[in-house]
Amino acid sequence: MCSPGEAPPGPAPAGDLPPEWETDDERMAFLFSAFKQSREVNSTEWDSKMAFWVGLVLARGRRRGAVRTCLRELQNGFERRGSVPLGLGTVLRELLRRGKLQRESDFMASVDSSWISWGVGVFILKPLKWTLSSVLGDSKIPEEEEVLIYVELLQEKAEEVYRLYQSSALSSHPVVALSELRSLCAGLCPDERTFYLLLLQLQKEKRVTILEQNGEKIVKFARGLHAKVSPMNDVDIGVYQLMQSEQLLSQKVESLSQEAEKCKEDARSACRAGKKQLALRCLKAKRRTERRIEELHSKLDAVQGILDRIYASQTDQMVFNAYQAGVGALKLSMRDVTVERAENLVDQIQELCDTQDEVAQTLAGVGINGLEMDSEELEQELDSLLQDSSKDSLDLPPVPQKVLSAPISDAELEAELEQLSVSAGDVAQKTPSASSEPKTAVGLNL
Repeated sequence: MCSPGEAPPGPAPAGDLPPEWETDDERMAFLFSAFKQSREVNSTEWDSKMAFWVGLVLARGRRRGAVRTCLRELQNGFERRGSVPLGLGTVLRELLRRGKLQRESDFMASVDSSWISWGVGVFILKPLKWTLSSVLGDSKIPEEEEVLIYVELLQEKAEEVYRLYQSSALSSHPVVALSELRSLCAGLCPDERTFYLLLLQLQKEKRVTILEQNGEKIVKFARGLHAKVSPMNDVDIGVYQLMQSEQLLSQKVESLSQEAEKCKEDARSACRAGKKQLALRCLKAKRRTERRIEELHSKLDAVQGILDRIYASQTDQMVFNAYQAGVGALKLSMRDVTVERAENLVDQIQELCDTQDEVAQTLAGVGINGLEMDSEELEQELDSLLQDSSKDSLDLPPVPQKVLSAPISDAELEAELEQLSVSAGDVAQKTPSASSEPKTAVGLNL
């Protein structure tokens, strides 16, 4: 993209463009026109047009997911009915001023990228040649081909690369081969140039460092999301070599295992064909291969044991550093705390509590508005109230002391009723009449 010999992307899909793109010819004619030389001529129109194209340019880069762009690519992407926006150059300069875009050459110059001496021709040597040739006048490079970088998008994709590495099996050790990292990020980085730009961004953030060892490029990552990478040392290189040895031994064991299995199958085939000597040779080859596999397994176990101890020591170092940081923080927090000062503070608190209790008791014993009274007078008044209440009490009958008898039966109740009936009749007959008219005694008929 934006380099000589590369085909620029086609126009943007209709769904990626604003609604007025196809419906409002008058407004689009205004937006496709060039900017005035000075914003002061008509600041409202100037700002409106700038806001439209700034939003569209940034949205196009985020939608495509490409961290690089150029004026030519944008002109092709925003072509409308054979016309291209005439003010895109002004828009790009404004985005450069705001820091939303950055020239690729300026970005690379801001990074300590000594690893560029690897000589990746597509990435750095050709752009340098283009720059030199343009300065010397050999072949003039059009302004439309100057490569620009979406700053925020580059930072976001660099973060994705870092998180992708942290979640992969490669993160068991901070040092990894550049080729392995490139394979891991193949889905995230569409081309090698973008991949190197992301590595440069991570290096700018001090989250990776890159070194060439024996013709091989290796990358060291920082441990932790917010940690800074330390310089690559001999221990890192030694561990990386051990990891490579483990990988090679594992591949060799797998290859020899397949070879031993093939010798076994050949021996079976020779036996079925009656070729005894051939079968014996195949079995001997199988035995030799198995012995080599056993030797490689022993070496592989030794390498893996060393790596396990190294990983354990790294964990121990991490725990030790955490303990050390904790002790330092504890010392700092208790710098002004001593046993004597703590005891003195407790004594002061107790003394203040005692003083507060005495104040509360003093305040509770004070009479307000002359209402304080003698306790003896209060007791005398209480006795008089009790005597008055005893005089006014009701005369109640005494409580019966007789114990209640057992329940009376029905026969006894009927006999007692008959006696009452007879007694009532006798009383009625003996009573004289109090009026002139005779009265008849009425008996109870129960």
